[in-house]
Amino acid sequence: MDLSNEVLARLERLSEAGDPGPWRAMIEGRDHISGDSFIMIGLPGDRREDMYVTRDSGPADAATLDLVAVSRTYVPALVAEIRRLRSL
Repeated sequence: MDLSNEVLARLERLSEAGDPGPWRAMIEGRDHISGDSFIMIGLPGDRREDMYVTRDSGPADAATLDLVAVSRTYVPALVAEIRRLRSL
């Protein structure tokens, strides 16, 4: 897949439009004892609503929640690093 300047610009726009990071997957049994698995959005003191991700068959699995949360958290840094390396 080509990471053209247009793709990088789109990723940057999407990142800026969404709730700010960090996002953290909170998996039942791994990160907390009871309740549903979810994505925690924001930092203490600046938290947004939690996000619950589902599929037609039920809640999304832990790997999917981890991927969504980590992607949101690190996409801005990855875009910046690609741009920095291209400018060398």
